[in-house]
Amino acid sequence: MRWWDIEPVLELEKDLFPHDAWSPALFWSELARARGPRASRRYLVAEAPDGRIVGYGGLAAAGGTGDVQTIAAARDHWGTGLGARLLTGLLTAATDFECREVLLEVRVDNVRAQRLYERFGFEVIGLRRGYYQPGNVDALVMRRPADAADPADPTEHQGTTHG
Repeated sequence: MRWWDIEPVLELEKDLFPHDAWSPALFWSELARARGPRASRRYLVAEAPDGRIVGYGGLAAAGGTGDVQTIAAARDHWGTGLGARLLTGLLTAATDFECREVLLEVRVDNVRAQRLYERFGFEVIGLRRGYYQPGNVDALVMRRPADAADPADPTEHQGTTHG
């Protein structure tokens, strides 16, 4: 993801997460930490053949732990393998950052995402009550150790990703 991707990513963000969409400032702050010798972030976007951004994801790394900050695919790309492709990119970034584990939070009612994460070796390790607003929706905290097995073919998708 580059600065010129922020505006189209924000449009997708507002569509997918209307009540808790990230602000432009938050994306700018994250991207500022994604470059240079002390980089601790990796952000990716996925583009459809027509150039439209149809997905994005971000990972923060610190102290040997990666944290999936965000991951999303456009509704018209659900079920295409795009989420798996983005997650693969984030896990590759975690390896690049020498992370021993990767954490993430997922809504308790987002079973589709939970299944994806489980395919990649994530396991539930905790619960954060009222994490998602509005609605006070709980979040499952999931963890994947660095040595977890990768799924057979997570890269089948439509579109491409670039960092």
